[in-house]
Amino acid sequence: AAEDGAMRTAWQGKAGRSPLQALYDSDQLEQSSLQAVHQQRRELLSNVCNRYTRKRRLLRPEDLRHLVVDDTHGLLYCYVPKVACTNWKRVMMVLTGQGKYRDPLEIPANEAHVSSNLRTLSEYSVPEINHRLRSYLKFIFVREPLERLVSAYRNKFTRSYNTAFHKRYGTKIIRRHRQRPSDAALQRGDDVRFEEFVYYLLDPRTQREEPFNEHWERVHSLCHPCVVHYDVVGKYETLAEDANYILQLVGADASVKFPSSSKTTRTTDDMTAQFFQDISPFYQRRLFNLYKMDYLLFNYSIPSYLRIR
Repeated sequence: AAEDGAMRTAWQGKAGRSPLQALYDSDQLEQSSLQAVHQQRRELLSNVCNRYTRKRRLLRPEDLRHLVVDDTHGLLYCYVPKVACTNWKRVMMVLTGQGKYRDPLEIPANEAHVSSNLRTLSEYSVPEINHRLRSYLKFIFVREPLERLVSAYRNKFTRSYNTAFHKRYGTKIIRRHRQRPSDAALQRGDDVRFEEFVYYLLDPRTQREEPFNEHWERVHSLCHPCVVHYDVVGKYETLAEDANYILQLVGADASVKFPSSSKTTRTTDDMTAQFFQDISPFYQRRLFNLYKMDYLLFNYSIPSYLRIR
């Protein structure tokens, strides 16, 4: 018994805390530091909105198509393509699936993007929309804007399987922004250069004709963070911690885990820098200005590789 007492004393350490208590305290500390981080992100977002938006416009139903609803946990998620949105949609399918799905990674990526598998806020009546905007936990995930843009370009224009994008956008980009294109390039649209993609984004005709595709649309245009007051602004750079924080906040079952990324092909800052080597400072400046509001709202600094100072 004496030996047992000695062991217990050593186990509890100098502060007299059990390992379980120490673990609990470190969890509490981690939670409070995360709370502080998210408080800062919310405050910065609010300050930028107050500074740059003169008039708050009313939301229309089509503005709410990116807000996925989980009525079980009282959760609204605004999905942004190229910011782990496939995995978040998988998690939302687990949360809303009444036990139909257990593991997010068992859900095929293409199934996660089938619109009928998840409800969006635009499908509800106006009183139902207002109730959910007032009382549900609202979250969004963002990413360094030009890294997200390069990720979209790589995925949509350099992968042979994305023929729909090649036909829909590639052929138009090549026709407008390539001198003396070949007939094959005009027909297939599968070899768009990054420089041509940049010219397309900056061409005034592009947005006059139709809104940007969601993969390169600005986050503030997809999710309206100056009108919808998000409780949590998650970042791609701190994806795992922010995802776990949200799942804890809504009391999700402990078995629901956000999938950890094992992608070795993901677009990094260094890779993004390489894409901008051949873009002139004039076009770099114009492209940065196009995404400037996202930089301000979500506290990203001007990338060091841009030659715009």
